[in-house]
Amino acid sequence: MKIAAQLYTLRDFLKTPEDIAATLKKVKQIGYNAVQVSGVGPIDSRRLKELADQEQLAICATHISYGDLTEKLDEVIEKHQLWNCKYVGLGGLPQEFRDSREGYEKFAKIATDIGKKLREAGLQFIYHNHDFEFVKFDGKTGMDILFEQADPEAVHFELDVHWVQAGGADPAAWIEKVKGRMMVVHLKDMKVTNNRGERLFAEVGEGNMNFPRILQACVDTGVEWGAVEQDQCYERNPFDSLEISLRNLQALGFGK
Repeated sequence: MKIAAQLYTLRDFLKTPEDIAATLKKVKQIGYNAVQVSGVGPIDSRRLKELADQEQLAICATHISYGDLTEKLDEVIEKHQLWNCKYVGLGGLPQEFRDSREGYEKFAKIATDIGKKLREAGLQFIYHNHDFEFVKFDGKTGMDILFEQADPEAVHFELDVHWVQAGGADPAAWIEKVKGRMMVVHLKDMKVTNNRGERLFAEVGEGNMNFPRILQACVDTGVEWGAVEQDQCYERNPFDSLEISLRNLQALGFGK
């Protein structure tokens, strides 16, 4: 499994083309060789590709808005082909589908249609979860509904292991469950504090999650990319957090 930096972690440093150029340089200096494009400010697609190429950073995956996937799919396809980026991600389920089994079933059909069109263009749709997908409807979680009802070739997953854990599920078990339908995973730890019930985002290896087991499950199921993400960095700046995660992953044999 290759390691990438999820740029959403650095969104506050990606607001202008100049910011983006400087940030990509720092990401490369830290030791990453690939990025996931998300949280990036306005920039021409060709310019972004030039900046990534300049730093020898592959674009392994993205997060694209639901509106663009439903209304501007041709542009999305063109952009990903330009970037040589196969994995087209949706970062979260739109609110309108979250509150019922019927909502998840409806989204599974929409995602299948999008995914089939992307596959025709040589691309792959991937769905990124949070914790709310583990709400149960008549005994089945939203994630179960998506897994069972979306076309298995058209709709793949991008499990966020922190959010799986936050949803009360087993990250390694879910990685094994989606075998063959996940080539990109989000690596993010969870830290327990002295404040009862509080759970914080943490650098990989600095929290309480069983990352050796999680990473082994990724290897066993053939995951191609592990994208390091940290939604909030409480104790240090996001660049330092990304570096700590990478060093800890390297100590476990990844990202060297």
